[in-house]
Amino acid sequence: MARIDAFLKLGTDQGCSDIHFAVGLPPMLRMHGDLLPIKFRDLSQAELEGYIVEIMSRANQDQLRRGHDVDFSYVSANGGRFRVNVFRKETGVGATFRAIPSDVPTIDRLSLPPIVKKLCDNHQGMILVTGSTGTGKSTTLAAMIDYLNSSRRLNIISLEDPIEFVHKSKQSQVIQRELNTHLPSFAEGVRAAMREDPDVILVGELRDAETIRWAMTAAETGHLVLGTLHTTGAVKTIDRIVDALPADEREQTKAFLANSLLAVITQVLVKTADQRGRKAICEIMVVTRAIGKLIMTDQTHQIASQLQMGKDLGMQMLDQSLLANVQAKEIDPDDAYVYANDKKVFARFVTDTSVLPKLDLAPG
Repeated sequence: MARIDAFLKLGTDQGCSDIHFAVGLPPMLRMHGDLLPIKFRDLSQAELEGYIVEIMSRANQDQLRRGHDVDFSYVSANGGRFRVNVFRKETGVGATFRAIPSDVPTIDRLSLPPIVKKLCDNHQGMILVTGSTGTGKSTTLAAMIDYLNSSRRLNIISLEDPIEFVHKSKQSQVIQRELNTHLPSFAEGVRAAMREDPDVILVGELRDAETIRWAMTAAETGHLVLGTLHTTGAVKTIDRIVDALPADEREQTKAFLANSLLAVITQVLVKTADQRGRKAICEIMVVTRAIGKLIMTDQTHQIASQLQMGKDLGMQMLDQSLLANVQAKEIDPDDAYVYANDKKVFARFVTDTSVLPKLDLAPG
């Protein structure tokens, strides 16, 4: 049993989402969004490096020694599964372990909007799940893959960095491939997947122009492509993709987005009303003919009004979803205020006034 397993078991027994290790600090647990220290001594450089190197492959150790960050998955002695990122910083080595539940989540269990299932029923096109790091994008994608796996007979190829949730084939065949273990890059993974008779291709991250090109090609040629971007809204997602490709490909890219992009789901994780968990709150853009025209004519700034009016099509602004969940007492109103764009609407629900901006009452 690796020595670090004791900390990992303690964290997962407490229900934390992440366990952090850094030189000069005790291990820390991410509990429902807050970072809390374990009652333990501050970790020394030699001690922490010993813990981490013990569970790394020789190839990963060499990568870390060369100064690179290392991503890999790890299964502890008690069966807990983790996504691991190891890095170096000023004071020495550090690591973050993301706990991966053993059960693949379902769309219903995550309380995702009904439109998510309808989007998965498409046979071709692209669906993007976006948001900042740690907002549950991988969990939402896993739920979408589980829905497809349970409801249709498909060949699903999932390209991940690293593999997190492990899918057992149900109605579908699910093939999971890991970056740097089974494939050298996401772009190469998509290119190879297109020769493997896929129905659905999941791309862990559209992180460069080549990957975006291959993903677009797959979506245009009869495949359903699921992917992620680290963007915080539908408009920013559109702009990021257009800007990622060379200027001479701009019109072609806009045409793809107008015709083959099915939807953008942007999410944040907000504390539940009882403070015992977090819930994914989504902004959803379904690409309609009107939105496609706005993309083609460089008027993406007008997309927000389409989202506000598109409730019947399953669309919603982030603030609309936050407000509905606050009124239903599903989420913490104080945390909702923090994530809201128009904070004035949410100020009246706040219970902890310290989150409100301080008013300058000094005489002018």
